[in-house]
Amino acid sequence: MSLLRRVNAGLPQAIGFTRRPFKSLKFAGESLDASDSPALLHGIHVFHCPDVLGIVAKLSECIALRGGNILGADIFVPEKNQVFYSRSEFVFDPAKWPRVQMEEDFLKLSKMFNAMRSVVCVPALDPKYKIAVLASKQDHCLVDLLHGWQDGRLPVDITCIISNHERGSDTHVIRFLERHGIPYHCLHTTKGNKREAEILDLVQDTDFLVLARYMQLLSGDFLSSYGKDVINIHHGLLPSFKGGNPSKQAFDAGVKLIGATSHFVTEELDSGPIIEQMIAMSNNRTVGVSAYFLCAYVKMNFSMFSYGMENIALLVERVSHRENLHSFILKSENLERQCLAKAIKSYCELRVLPYGENKTVVF
Repeated sequence: MSLLRRVNAGLPQAIGFTRRPFKSLKFAGESLDASDSPALLHGIHVFHCPDVLGIVAKLSECIALRGGNILGADIFVPEKNQVFYSRSEFVFDPAKWPRVQMEEDFLKLSKMFNAMRSVVCVPALDPKYKIAVLASKQDHCLVDLLHGWQDGRLPVDITCIISNHERGSDTHVIRFLERHGIPYHCLHTTKGNKREAEILDLVQDTDFLVLARYMQLLSGDFLSSYGKDVINIHHGLLPSFKGGNPSKQAFDAGVKLIGATSHFVTEELDSGPIIEQMIAMSNNRTVGVSAYFLCAYVKMNFSMFSYGMENIALLVERVSHRENLHSFILKSENLERQCLAKAIKSYCELRVLPYGENKTVVF
């Protein structure tokens, strides 16, 4: 694995799940700068290397020697696996620590510790991720992403929408896209032709892809040719209810706990590394106590990954035996929207790192 690569204007990159480079970005509408000084900028650095003594000290020294101040740091060293993960947020004076110099300083650390991954970004200066969104008939995730982009909640630039279904010129989606100048490409697919070569031509200039309920399987050849990460949303807590119409599968099975899972796309159906999961619990009294302890368990585990217990209320929606298929699907779609948006935001904020063969570290 390469340690650190430079592209375009010297921005740093690191290898992702499908050997795609991370790029820098700008967090629209966000600032974690706790200082009163308008001259200070906010930076983020993620690091993945073999675990040895002195890594934290050297990271801190690197920032302090240039006059920077660390606002927060997350560190993970798994048991029985001598690797080190960290994500640091800091403020700095760009006059004292120019962007190019910052890259050089972190590159030295990368070489010193034989890092597999070292990425630094300055949201106020660096470009946003460019993404393409693939969708089929269902609009709920697509519409949510478009409004999230419009409102500045998602730090991405959407280059185009690709679908295997037509949408009328008077539909909300098409009117929105026309107002904002986002191209819409309809590529009808068949069992023998998934139009993957044409999709590849349309997405070459993107940093990653989002499948917003795109109901076509992407082949291994496509994933290999694209070479960057693809993020998918799936109803349910994987690996349950794979494939088509998972909401109906879950409803017919009489489940009392439904959810949504956002994960990276691999050749194996719905089995890629998980980025984010959200749940909906039954409000049946017979499972009330179990649900309470489940919430406590989820809070505990999410807090370990720095999400914070105050966010758990957003993850829980209730279902019961009184649901019909329509209400069940509506609640599922609500979870899918939240889960996909959260996964994209976490990814863009450099909170998601590969861990082992099929896991993630999410800071």
